[in-house]
Amino acid sequence: MIQSTRQTKSVSRTAASRARRRRGRHLRTAVIYATLVLGSLGIIVPVLWTASVAIKSRAQLAQYPPRLLNFPMHWENFITAWKAAPFTHYFFNSVEVAFLAVLGTTVSSFIVAYGFARFRGYGRNVLFIMLLATMMVPPQVTMIPTFMLMRFLHWINTFYPLWVPGCFATSGFNVFLLRQFLTGIPRELEEAATMEGASPLHILGRIILPLSMPGLAAVAILSFVWNWTNFMGPLIYLNSQSKWTLPLGLMNFQQQFTPLPNKMMAVSLLITLPIVIVFFVGQRYFMKGIHLGRSLQ
Repeated sequence: MIQSTRQTKSVSRTAASRARRRRGRHLRTAVIYATLVLGSLGIIVPVLWTASVAIKSRAQLAQYPPRLLNFPMHWENFITAWKAAPFTHYFFNSVEVAFLAVLGTTVSSFIVAYGFARFRGYGRNVLFIMLLATMMVPPQVTMIPTFMLMRFLHWINTFYPLWVPGCFATSGFNVFLLRQFLTGIPRELEEAATMEGASPLHILGRIILPLSMPGLAAVAILSFVWNWTNFMGPLIYLNSQSKWTLPLGLMNFQQQFTPLPNKMMAVSLLITLPIVIVFFVGQRYFMKGIHLGRSLQ
């Protein structure tokens, strides 16, 4: 009888402990979801307000209290604002710079990361640490020396300073991300291909490169976002208006049309649209590359 009572109490304590752990998990899940919702609202609300301003007329902007939606919606603001300045020309300039920069950055970062991940050599770790140390150097420190170098090369007012440096794997973060990704690829695959008579280039092109696509996609997307929104670089190196990119064109448009916030917001949304498209097209590879890069650290 006493033993049965003890067993009953033990079962009750176990059930109570499980119930507490279950409540704790539910509470943590609720806190996490609440934090994510609040963080999402902090990002979505400004975007919604920007879109709301972009489709309003000047009379609707003057209404008080302001409304998120007003009717009728003035979708023609996007066309009018885009034609108010040579944004089409700026767009193709940005496409050229971003394409060359993404291509050079991705290829060079992959080559350097492959060397760090697969080749053994004296001082390899020291060189890798030195590369990572460049991530802690503020860009303001190298701005003047880089400008002097570009002036010596007669590259001022050209697109070369905006994409050529990326061809030399100047981003330590990109190399680090790809190196961590390549480290997780089993060496047994290379050994098996070598036993079958495959050359190193064949192994690189048929095995390593396809398996590295998620990491390469992550680096390409990050590089595209950086170069598409780069303002300081074009401001320093581009003098003539015919070579301006979209960020410089947007700055000039803002100075000329300050009293027209609806036109300003419309152009801003149009400039942001390519980033959204690129991210959603490569979202699957981007998230996979970031996740695997972090999990292999």
